Amino acid sequence: MSASPDRPRARSPWLIAAVVTIPTFMEVLDTSIANVALRHIAGGLSAAQSDSEWIVTSYLAANAIVLPLSGWLINRFGRKRYFLVSLTGFTLSSFLCGIAGSLPELILFRVIQGLSGGGLQPCTQGVLLDTFPREKQGQAMTVFGMAALIAPVVGPTLGGYITDNYSWRWIFFINAPVGALAVLSAWALLEDPDYLRERRAEMRRSAARFDAIGLGLVVLGIASLEVFLSKGTEWDWFGDPFRRAHVMFAGVVLGIGGAIWWELRSPNPVVDLRPFANRNFLAAGVVLFCAYGVLYGSVTSLPGLLESLLGYDATHAGLVMSPAGLFAVVLMPVVGLLLTRGVDARWLIACGATLLWAGCYWMSKLTLDVGPWQVIWPRVVQTLGLTMMFAPLNVAAYATMDARLRPAAVGVFALLRNEGGSVGTSLATALRERRLQFHVQRLGEWADPLNPAVREYHDALRGFLMARFGDPAGADFGAWQVIENLRQQQALSLAYFDCFWAFGVAALLLVPLAFLMRPARAAKGEHVGAE
Repeated sequence: MSASPDRPRARSPWLIAAVVTIPTFMEVLDTSIANVALRHIAGGLSAAQSDSEWIVTSYLAANAIVLPLSGWLINRFGRKRYFLVSLTGFTLSSFLCGIAGSLPELILFRVIQGLSGGGLQPCTQGVLLDTFPREKQGQAMTVFGMAALIAPVVGPTLGGYITDNYSWRWIFFINAPVGALAVLSAWALLEDPDYLRERRAEMRRSAARFDAIGLGLVVLGIASLEVFLSKGTEWDWFGDPFRRAHVMFAGVVLGIGGAIWWELRSPNPVVDLRPFANRNFLAAGVVLFCAYGVLYGSVTSLPGLLESLLGYDATHAGLVMSPAGLFAVVLMPVVGLLLTRGVDARWLIACGATLLWAGCYWMSKLTLDVGPWQVIWPRVVQTLGLTMMFAPLNVAAYATMDARLRPAAVGVFALLRNEGGSVGTSLATALRERRLQFHVQRLGEWADPLNPAVREYHDALRGFLMARFGDPAGADFGAWQVIENLRQQQALSLAYFDCFWAFGVAALLLVPLAFLMRPARAAKGEHVGAE
């Protein structure tokens, strides 16, 4: 049976929700806002563009390391104190990123930013779950979804606009005033519930030693995983002659495998894995991981399609993607209301996964002749699907969870969300390159001088170029180059569409997973079946 923590009633829960959600929105925004500005950052700091990718990789790795540790940190130091320290560190490091004078400096400050900001998501989710009564927890998770779901959608749009119209440094500077105001507000409004105070006192009285081995294994495993996923394509995965991918993969197996084995046997684990014994939490975690993989895989693929094949700049590509965020904002309160009215979260999750599949499938059927609105609508459908899934997944995950396990659970749940995005991004890149090679070969089977249609097209192009420039050899070479460019263009478009199709299949497979959970409702204080 889920325990109900004591909730302070003196302050408005909606005011507290705003105070903790806004800085968390900024923190999640920073996982994607810098992606579109890497070329500008590399140029501004006189660095190679390939090296600038460490700006994203370092932040994601540092962020992922902290997330599973946040439960222990909350229990040990108190949630309010941990939230304030995290928020202060995130704000200061964001300012330092903006004034960085070299790429190594910026990477260092991004690591600090990721380590500091990693605690904001689990703290925010815990505050919302403890502040709102059970019958309003669907609305609470809707508020949290504004940060965790909308931020990755608007990140590339906002980053592209700021970079094109101002400077890449303002991508980081915008966090400073928001963070400073949030620190003051959180210090005045937040309080730790009784069960956290008791847990903190219990840990102080305990003579158990700090789990340094568990911490080391977790850091090794997660850092290796982030680097492996981010740089694997560049290193040609296991074809890397320098064996860098092999070393990173060994670190993943040793770190994560060793951490699971050690933490299950440790009397005082730094990462508590007991929440995974809860069937709802385990199933919801798998669905969330896959859903965010689909989201990030398509979020990173669609701008590439628009910019490389349709001629959009970063700002206009962002404008094509941004309407989906507006529709998500409209739908989220509706989902929260349905949860409050007692609708089973599993049905909302299944409907959301179906919409997610429909949006991906729709995008897989596009062509290079589409206009902006023909791209916007399938993107809207896809985002509405994930919006319909997000709050119900969080309600289902914690419906039968003991409140004392909640600090550990929210950290691990946030880690699954972030790692799902990293895996989806990496899979999208790898799949696109593999399918590009496939389609180039298949299209090349007919693009040769012996094909009458190709020959006729070549002769027409050659005649046009000859009349224009008067160079027979140049006209012949130019005609064949145009045909080759068309082959590469069509092959790349087919590779992108194959990615969308594959992510759609992954989304459709989530529908039956939703019904592996127990019925989960957040209405009228009803307690659903306990584990």
